[in-house]
Amino acid sequence: MAAQNMDQLVSLCKRRGFIFGGSEIYGGLQGTFDYGPLGVELKNNLKKLWWQHNVYERDDMEGIDCAILMNRRVWQYSGHEETFVDPLVDCKTCKGRFRADKLQDGTCLKHPKMHPGECEGELTEPRAFNMMFKTAVGPLADPESFAYLRPETAQGIFVNFKNVVDSTNRKIPFGIAQIGKSFRNEITPRNFIFRVREFEQMEIEYFVRPGEDEAVHEQWIEDHVNFWVNEVGLKRENLNLYEVPAAELAHYSKRTVDLMYKFPIGWEELEGIANRTDYDLGSHSREQSKLGLTATVKENEHSTEKLTYFDQPNNKHIVPYVIEPSAGVDRGVLAALCEAYDEETLENGEVRTVLRLKPSLSPIKVAVLPLKKNADEIVTLAKRIKNELQASGEMRSVYDDSAGIGKLYRRQDEIGTPFCVTVDFDSLGRGDDVSQKDTVTIRDRDTMQQHRIPIAELATYVRSRI
Repeated sequence: MAAQNMDQLVSLCKRRGFIFGGSEIYGGLQGTFDYGPLGVELKNNLKKLWWQHNVYERDDMEGIDCAILMNRRVWQYSGHEETFVDPLVDCKTCKGRFRADKLQDGTCLKHPKMHPGECEGELTEPRAFNMMFKTAVGPLADPESFAYLRPETAQGIFVNFKNVVDSTNRKIPFGIAQIGKSFRNEITPRNFIFRVREFEQMEIEYFVRPGEDEAVHEQWIEDHVNFWVNEVGLKRENLNLYEVPAAELAHYSKRTVDLMYKFPIGWEELEGIANRTDYDLGSHSREQSKLGLTATVKENEHSTEKLTYFDQPNNKHIVPYVIEPSAGVDRGVLAALCEAYDEETLENGEVRTVLRLKPSLSPIKVAVLPLKKNADEIVTLAKRIKNELQASGEMRSVYDDSAGIGKLYRRQDEIGTPFCVTVDFDSLGRGDDVSQKDTVTIRDRDTMQQHRIPIAELATYVRSRI
């Protein structure tokens, strides 16, 4: 049985050290979360899979890591100062604040079973609320000395387009990938790590010739559906493609397709794949009105560069169109947890909770367990095996003797460890079958089947399955 509600996942994450509420000892800070010892491993593994798939396995991609703080004009000419807003309403009775276009997601502070506007409370007229966080830069907090924490990673890629082309001699089509933090002052952060104020993005800006954008857009949609299914392990039936209606498109978008995942809270966006046309490079180019760019783009008097590309086959400067696959790391982690969570009833009536994560995502690959923690020779051998496995640099391994073997198995099942290795007296050649010397028992998380394997073959066996 999969997770039926978000509370099951929240409980597991807190209990086993995946995710904690931010600043908990001071009452917390809404919309912020800390990744614990297992959570940071899961998160890093997801980012590693994404980078491997999108950068290392392609010949048309470069990586970048841009600053969180940027010149304010970046956000002025990208359109964020004017358009990155939510409509906000206040309730005059309960004093709550809510998004006017998401009242069905809000909860009345006096009547928790009602949505804002359904109770006796009177709502104010909607007003624009810009979601970018401001911060002071330098010692003076005057109107000219502030910047924004970036609300997306994309703009760092766009303003570095010429730097990357000049330093790498890339020819279009090619892409620039980035993983990094973004910040949005969400009015109503909710649903655990699904909607938060500080989050991480995995984003690509893929540059193509105008006219080739629609076909390339389709290719990226198919590619990333396959990524979430084949690499992360999400079931295809739990993914859906949502064609964003024209009336709901972002100001820069010609077309956007959202990859929706069936979370316990319903179908919600996991990744957006947008055709941003030439809007962004045009917005950040000097003298861009001379380049024949999108008519809605503002005249930019402050940029120092013309962000064009000399297209040798056509012997002219062009402004590339951009296809943008953009996914949230936190939402990816949440989807992986939702997909992997399982409760099964065993023959003896016991309920086993298990995270059936793909081994490549599992925070811990191997747990080495001594059958008896007070048997010095067994403990010494178990710790040696653990150290040798981890020394390979390919698999996070742990040693655990804090409970009986049955409880240790259940603990590793619950955190998604695909393999448990048990060291016993047979491993020392002191059991009933001396031929089992220098072997260990390895147990599979999903089937719970066990068999003996030589210690010398253990690393190869595990490596071949992760």
